[in-house]
Amino acid sequence: MRHYTILLLLTLMILQASLSHSEAEAEALFSAAPRDEDGRFTNPSGDLTHGTFSVRFPFIMRRMGTYFRSAEDAPSRVLNDGKFLRENARHSKPTVTWIGHATLLVQVEHVTFLTDPTWSNRPSPVPVFGPKRFVEPGLAFDDLPEIDFVLISHNHYDHLDLPTLNSLAKRNTETVFFVPLGNGDLLRGEGITNVQELDWGQTATFKGTTIHCLPSQHWSKRSLTDDRKALWSSWAVTGDERRFYFAGDTGYFPGFEEIGRKLGPFDLAAVPIGAYEPRAMMRESHMNPEEAVRAARDLRAKKALGIHFGTFDLSDEPLAEPPLRFRSAAGDTAFGAVGAWVLRVGETREF
Repeated sequence: MRHYTILLLLTLMILQASLSHSEAEAEALFSAAPRDEDGRFTNPSGDLTHGTFSVRFPFIMRRMGTYFRSAEDAPSRVLNDGKFLRENARHSKPTVTWIGHATLLVQVEHVTFLTDPTWSNRPSPVPVFGPKRFVEPGLAFDDLPEIDFVLISHNHYDHLDLPTLNSLAKRNTETVFFVPLGNGDLLRGEGITNVQELDWGQTATFKGTTIHCLPSQHWSKRSLTDDRKALWSSWAVTGDERRFYFAGDTGYFPGFEEIGRKLGPFDLAAVPIGAYEPRAMMRESHMNPEEAVRAARDLRAKKALGIHFGTFDLSDEPLAEPPLRFRSAAGDTAFGAVGAWVLRVGETREF
């Protein structure tokens, strides 16, 4: 009997050690975001380069001339009055709607959320000089369904649009705003209090879904002196039936493969495909379409959705180029002709 007791105790000890190890592994799936010696956030590969002055200055001058750039090749827009989305909020068929740029409305696992919501015409510290919107938002703000939560990737003005966030907070005080570390005070300073800040690797739960704050390769800046004081991130929302990934704004980096290995496969991955020219300036912080396809493959995504192109005048590539190159690059992969999605602004698609 004594031998059986000892055997039972040893079995329980091994089982407990195994469970503790698994819990520790779950907490350590991803490392916290690195910081430099000044305490500012950085990337695993170190600080990014943004090209030489001889590259950056002419680029800025070209942006000053965007008032005269034609919107002829901008993405097409379809009418969407939001009726289906408001009704679907109760049943939650897994759908994604492209509002424009990096703004998506996602309904999945009986929750409705927005990514980097931007309804402003010129998101900029000086709106009169900011990049103009070529295509109106795919859904009028007043036609939105109730929004459960919002995901913010970083603090650049075309991704963290305070006027839009203020309107969302006033529209529904229960909407939760998930932001990377260091961005909470910006929202709270505007009276938005329902904010949760997460570091890379941290998670939150919301009505049966798990929200994962994940690495990306980018940077942050909102004024002359706040470079990298706030964190940037990508996000995943996972549940019992679907797994969704939002890359935000990022250059291509090995982290995609790690995310795919640890959290994939994803049913849908939204990846940025625009704002990549000039390459000498954009290479490390923005993917081109071929890199976006590679990232979606690394993520083990079943479907890849191209975003972050054609809505605002942000870079030098022709407006029509990103989706053409994205589809072409995907055509030689398992995504083929049907697995790489390019939506019209306002279009809703089930996934």
